[in-house]
Amino acid sequence: MEKGARHRNNTEKNYPGGSESQEADSGGGGVALKKEIGLVSACAIIVGNIIGSGIFVSPKGVLENAGSVGLALIIWIVTGVITAVGALCYAELGVTIPKSGGDYSYVKDIFGGLAGFLRLWIAVLVIYPTNQAVIALTFSNYVLQPLFPTCFPPESGLRLLAPLFGLIIIMFWGVLNFSTRDLGLPGSDMCLSEQPPVRVSTGQYFWLEPKNAFDNFQEPDIGLIALAFLQGSFAYGGWNFLNYVTEELVDPYKNLPRAIFISIPLVTFVYVFANVAYITAMSPQELLASNAVAVTFGEKLLGVMAWIMPISVALSTFGGVNGSLFTSSRLFFAGAREGHLPSVLAMIHVKRCTPIPALLFTCISTLLMLVTSDIYTLINYVGFINYLFYGVTVAGQIVLRWKKPDINRPIKVSLLFPIIYLLFWAFLLVFSLWSEPVVCGIGLAIMVTGVPVYFLGIYWQHKPRCFNKFIELLTLVSQKMCVVVYPKEAEDLKMKDRNQNMEQQQPICQPPASKDKDAVGP
Repeated sequence: MEKGARHRNNTEKNYPGGSESQEADSGGGGVALKKEIGLVSACAIIVGNIIGSGIFVSPKGVLENAGSVGLALIIWIVTGVITAVGALCYAELGVTIPKSGGDYSYVKDIFGGLAGFLRLWIAVLVIYPTNQAVIALTFSNYVLQPLFPTCFPPESGLRLLAPLFGLIIIMFWGVLNFSTRDLGLPGSDMCLSEQPPVRVSTGQYFWLEPKNAFDNFQEPDIGLIALAFLQGSFAYGGWNFLNYVTEELVDPYKNLPRAIFISIPLVTFVYVFANVAYITAMSPQELLASNAVAVTFGEKLLGVMAWIMPISVALSTFGGVNGSLFTSSRLFFAGAREGHLPSVLAMIHVKRCTPIPALLFTCISTLLMLVTSDIYTLINYVGFINYLFYGVTVAGQIVLRWKKPDINRPIKVSLLFPIIYLLFWAFLLVFSLWSEPVVCGIGLAIMVTGVPVYFLGIYWQHKPRCFNKFIELLTLVSQKMCVVVYPKEAEDLKMKDRNQNMEQQQPICQPPASKDKDAVGP
């Protein structure tokens, strides 16, 4: 597939002055990814990815499904604890299998090529496009809500503004981002500083009193509680994104767990007290009646300065897209390096080091997700699929402990952590599927479509020559149009492994008896 592509080892020769951000640890001759993410930037990536649009849309979904203020606050706290447990499990996997690509790389190495490809498939087609769609819809809601103070913004306005914002913001950040690894820090600081202050002194204590906090305004239902956790989990989404850039992390054995210990408790604190601030400023009925809770909060407490809230939320969406695009490009890179994606999706611009083809693909897939303007349906949709593979990845940690007990583990957590996480995972998936069978079923159906794609596109090696020629020509044309090349790091690895069939490599946990099971047939 990559045979006809122009993989350049000397970019300076053809693009003078374009090597400013292209020097690599491996020699400095081509375009490559740098190992320059320190502890501060690592914390910024986690915090900046988590605190985006979620805290401005999820409070309504959590409260609506929880049925009471007290239970909603408990859900926010428990979700933060579970997120920290999952992050610690990922920290062990991140230093045991120190490869960029996050859970995709872990699932592939532990369970084999098909499982890894399905994780990549669902991330490329569902998770990242849906996240961008939710951010775009959040922006649209918060921009339009002040113009319609007594009702919801019109559906037509949301459908028009969200795609326009999606296109502009993705391409805007694509131009400015990826030439530095520190862009996440300003975004995260901005998100933290704009969180609503806990104005208990000017708010209402009524809904914080235990007898009122647990006063249910709807009948408790275990399925709805699971959906409440799913909504809250969406707001914490991004906690695993640092694992996507492990190869670029300075001293990952120390900085990866440190970043987790600093970032996750900080985010949990911010989220819980942001929800306390919402409840002290408005009643649960007012919160549920608003599609833009931060705008309502601002109108209650900020008076004539209420316009600050929609502007702050709009700026926050920029930070969310920044972190999402930063990590998604690394996933494209890892997938193409393993032969699971066309190499052009991992290529980066010769001067800006921007993954132009990946950005274009993300734009198109995000627009497809915007066929619906229901944010909470999208959140349930992406949350279910996300948690499905989170559980598979954490289960892989237990499998790896059993099959490879002597493998080097610079970080080793207690097995109690993955067991706790998997119990919560099973509860969440089972009852979410029971409550929203159609939404969750669509996600599962899309995942299953990856199976024939894997066998036809990857497992089947002896494709017709005309097909290979077409792919080579398409790759070459895409390179010329986007002015992109394959990173030197990937080129070196591909040259090293060119004579080895990537799909014939056995998973870490595969027993010797099935050594030839996955061998490629004629």
